[in-house]
Amino acid sequence: MSDQSKIPQATAKRLPLYYRFINNLHIQGKLRVSSKELSDAVKVDSATIRRDFSYFGALGKKGYGYNVEYLLEFFRKTLDQDESTPVALIGVGNLGTAFLNYNFMKNNNTKIEMAFDADAGKVGTEVGGVPIYHIDQLEDKLHDVGAAILTVPLSEAQTITERLIDSGVTGILNFTPARITVPEGVRVHHIDLAVELQSLIYFMKHYPLDNEDDAEEE
Repeated sequence: MSDQSKIPQATAKRLPLYYRFINNLHIQGKLRVSSKELSDAVKVDSATIRRDFSYFGALGKKGYGYNVEYLLEFFRKTLDQDESTPVALIGVGNLGTAFLNYNFMKNNNTKIEMAFDADAGKVGTEVGGVPIYHIDQLEDKLHDVGAAILTVPLSEAQTITERLIDSGVTGILNFTPARITVPEGVRVHHIDLAVELQSLIYFMKHYPLDNEDDAEEE
């Protein structure tokens, strides 16, 4: 396998999209898929898909397309899907509760193992089979958990972030509007739903889909 440190970040971000679609094809019993079918499904042009795949060597055959089972196995290993990744969720409000009920188990092995909240009424209960602990127990419970989802009030975000990092967490998916600061070596992905919605509406108005191909070529 290629040295993944040389793969562009834009390509790396598309890998989970490819994996999800290929996994769905596998479930449907499909044996092969063309780059055009992949392109139509994940909304990435065929040339980009072929370039992305080229970083990993010969994944398909000209005139045949891609073997679904081979691709599924390849991306499963590339994305470490054969290893379960324990995740903690901090803040069991409406959004946090939705995450616990879904728990990311439809397409991969990432799993929320535990959740934390300051509400004594939630502590000691389970949501989606995930136990909820009091936020005061954070340091005691966070063993071997490298990633956390942050769905806490804005005012608590930085303080909780620092406690997570002190407990060994090195990756945070931040759903709060706070731009939390972290030391070097800790990765944060910010997902502000209000900003994403505004972005969607802006693109709907100014970049209609029938012009998308032209925009990609520029």
